[in-house]
Amino acid sequence: MRPLEDIRVVAVEQYGAGPFGSLHLADLGAEIIKVEDPRFGGDVGRYIPPFQEGEDSLFFETFNRNKKSISLNLSVPEGRGVFEDLVARSDAVFSNLRGDVPAKLRIRYDDLCGINPRIVCVSVSGFGMTGPLSAEPGYDYILQGLAGWMSLTGEPDGPPTKTGISLVDYSGGFVAAIALLAGVHAARRDGKGMDCDISLYDVAVSLLTYPATWHLSRGWSPARTTRSAHPSLVPFQLFQGSDGHWFIVGCAKEKFFDRVAETVGRPELADHPDYATFADRAEHREALIGILDGLFAEKPAEYWIARLKEVGVPTGPVQDVSSALVHPHTIARKLMVETPNEVLGPVRTVASPVRVGDPDDISYARAPHRNEHADEILGSLLGYPDDTIRSLRASGAFG
Repeated sequence: MRPLEDIRVVAVEQYGAGPFGSLHLADLGAEIIKVEDPRFGGDVGRYIPPFQEGEDSLFFETFNRNKKSISLNLSVPEGRGVFEDLVARSDAVFSNLRGDVPAKLRIRYDDLCGINPRIVCVSVSGFGMTGPLSAEPGYDYILQGLAGWMSLTGEPDGPPTKTGISLVDYSGGFVAAIALLAGVHAARRDGKGMDCDISLYDVAVSLLTYPATWHLSRGWSPARTTRSAHPSLVPFQLFQGSDGHWFIVGCAKEKFFDRVAETVGRPELADHPDYATFADRAEHREALIGILDGLFAEKPAEYWIARLKEVGVPTGPVQDVSSALVHPHTIARKLMVETPNEVLGPVRTVASPVRVGDPDDISYARAPHRNEHADEILGSLLGYPDDTIRSLRASGAFG
């Protein structure tokens, strides 16, 4: 058995953050029943371009493999009844909606504990269920601006910049998955479930980590640095070889700078009073980086990467996405997953980095078509007879 095969989750999820979090649970064996609102064509992720056809898109495939789908209208009593029957047989309700919506949909613990006292209700929202912004929609881009990330990203003389991928959304998904597992563990131990209120804003602020500590404790003001340099470790940044290619040199320990100095043919730099320690190099950053820039510009990036690796200095090239996906280490770590899709053809996605046990034990199914698993869920799981299903269909429970 896979680690989470004994966990069932009812997922009222859409787009990125929520589906990303439940994706890793699904890969670990959890049964993720994706509830899609038929009034809006299901998860909006089905319609994100490019590479979208009908209700299938590569965006949706990215976040929804190994899940099941049922169309369910929670706004009508009959649809609500089916949802509550699912709650009675599940461990968690997982949603990523605006912070005030779980209360409106009645999917918080207080709303559902009469049906299942052990149910764990996980809400992922932009700003959480409390606070002055709780009713506002929260998108990754906006949150990166609000939480200070964009003020730290990019060149000092350039505009504030977001990260190249939606790291707030995806970090929030991971946090929500951890919260769900912790909640289910506690519910099984104590016999009582709970709410888990996950705010993407909280996640983004928490990821400020040590710059926040430095500011809160000593009044230090974080700022953007040239070529993505570390704020205090020097050298730890981008350099450019004679061929114009960029590479990273990271001196996270004193011994690494000694080796850099030796490698570039200037061993005396390691003993120079201006560069002898972390603090010295930070104080004289501009002069030292100017020296290293000139030296690294004499040879191609590959030459320096090879030489620095030989002496154990952390270094590596700046690759594009294409190169990263075909890197030998990517292949060796089995980070590619392929699933068939009748509309889109073979779909290749990246695997979950969550490794528990033998990764070869994981099997992968494509993302579900909307309402694909209705018969299985209504018949096998809930045990509804055919006439009940027909009556529910006529009532508009499934759209």
